[in-house]
Amino acid sequence: MLVDESGQFLTQRELPEMALLQPSVGPDNLTVRHSRFPNQAVEIPLDITGLSPEKTSAKVWSNSVSALIMPSGINQWFSEVLRAPVRLVYMPDTSRRRADGRYAPAGQLVSFADGFPYLIIGAAALNELNRQLTEPVPMNRFRPNIVFTGGNSHDEDRWSDLHIGNQPFRCVKPCARCVMVTTDQATAQKSAEPLKTLSQYRRRGNKVLFGQNMIWTGTEPACMREGDILVPG
Repeated sequence: MLVDESGQFLTQRELPEMALLQPSVGPDNLTVRHSRFPNQAVEIPLDITGLSPEKTSAKVWSNSVSALIMPSGINQWFSEVLRAPVRLVYMPDTSRRRADGRYAPAGQLVSFADGFPYLIIGAAALNELNRQLTEPVPMNRFRPNIVFTGGNSHDEDRWSDLHIGNQPFRCVKPCARCVMVTTDQATAQKSAEPLKTLSQYRRRGNKVLFGQNMIWTGTEPACMREGDILVPG
């Protein structure tokens, strides 16, 4: 996670150009490039035990989270390409941040994500939105980590427990969308859409909802794969 000099977490809300950071995971390193400087890259070791990082406290919304600061060379690279003083922090295994207890059962943890570890959206929901837009938008505007095909638009609104492959999940809260969805992930340019159109048919009270936040309810570590079957209930 990137933070400012006070340890406050940073997102595309504050720095839209973060959309242009392109990460890829290799056997030993996380490699990050900036799309405007494709020949430049920063290598971040996946195993940081040899780095002797400095301890700090990072802030994610109202949570204060124990974190480790990456070496100065890594922080300098991010600061230069984003043209802002930033630092990259790492959440060690000993750090614990609880998911929002108003929706998630006790003991559910989340890392540096906004609020929950998983966000699921159906392709049919995006198709419905794009039918109403003059210029369609891709799914990456909404940054889900699970996308499913089939069914009707916004089927996920009605789900509680579900399985993907043999992995159990629970939908705990509709995802309220903010201005971040107005940032083009390919250019970092902002516009009124698609939030303007979504607010016309997906507004509930003072929130615009699109997608479902989820938690994993399994007990044994396992994995999912592209093409796994999703079964509600």
